[in-house]
Amino acid sequence: MEHKSERAFASAVVQPIQSYRDAGSSAQGTGSLFGQQLMAEQYRPEFYAYYYKQWQDYSMAYHQHPSTEIMYMISGHCLIELQIQQDAQASNGSAPVQVQLKKGQFIMIDANVPHRLIVEGSSPCRMLNVEFGFAPSSLQLPSLFQMAGEEEALAELLSQPQHYFVLSDPEEVYYVLKSLVLELDQQHRTGTMADLLFIQLLVRIARLWQDTQIHSTSQTEWYVKRSIQYIHQNYDRPIRVEHIASAVNVHPGYLHRIFKKHMNTTPTDYLTRLRMEKAVMLLGQTDIPIQEIADYIGVSSRQYFHLLFKKHTGQTPAEYRGNVVRYDRQYVEE
Repeated sequence: MEHKSERAFASAVVQPIQSYRDAGSSAQGTGSLFGQQLMAEQYRPEFYAYYYKQWQDYSMAYHQHPSTEIMYMISGHCLIELQIQQDAQASNGSAPVQVQLKKGQFIMIDANVPHRLIVEGSSPCRMLNVEFGFAPSSLQLPSLFQMAGEEEALAELLSQPQHYFVLSDPEEVYYVLKSLVLELDQQHRTGTMADLLFIQLLVRIARLWQDTQIHSTSQTEWYVKRSIQYIHQNYDRPIRVEHIASAVNVHPGYLHRIFKKHMNTTPTDYLTRLRMEKAVMLLGQTDIPIQEIADYIGVSSRQYFHLLFKKHTGQTPAEYRGNVVRYDRQYVEE
């Protein structure tokens, strides 16, 4: 059995489709993530199956179901084979597409797409699977319709129907997926928390998918976006441009140039501005002593922190705290 190349897989992943857009749809709901009604009305998720499973030397028969499926590879590797409809007018209406799924990757398969799992040899693979669809809802909970209005990445993903797509996960999706499955076990497949975790899951998947599209169209934009994420996650540490560049695997000088081009500021200035914004928040909304604020934002010298803060706000930290109206925190006396 001949395997397609990684490049062929990637091109198949992003190919837009129309034939399955309303697959699995009914008057009551839809099993497809790309159902048109999801972008116009209130729907909540329905979960049909969710389970952990270890496979070894196994070949599954082709099957399909009127629900969307996420297959997350926890360990090992496997082959997913899908029957993709090519052209309704052609005599050969579908063709197999093979996807190698490795540890830390997951595939999302749209409703009614025939597929099967193949695990070759004695090396086991362990997966986490979730199958879901959508049902109309009158509950006052965040829906896909609402979140797509606020989250650009989710709106973009839902507007581009696909038979399937494959993503590599920096473990952000896996943690939410595990939490969702645990919540479903505890609440017997329903509940407000499960709905909220599902929305969080889709937003994380959409952002990861959008990052992949950016990466394929503009390498430099991807480097800048990853650099910004690193800065936001590490501003409380004494980081420098060298650390940021190392995190995204580029030379510091190159990162400085592309960051300046895309953001109209340098990585160092962006980091300083973020730190000052955090200092403003901590001074205004907490009672953390002023002399400790510098430690919270990764500035080693308190004197330097005072100079930066005054340059940023026109006030010293003490003046700013004295002028701002703060949230009054109440503590219970022991």
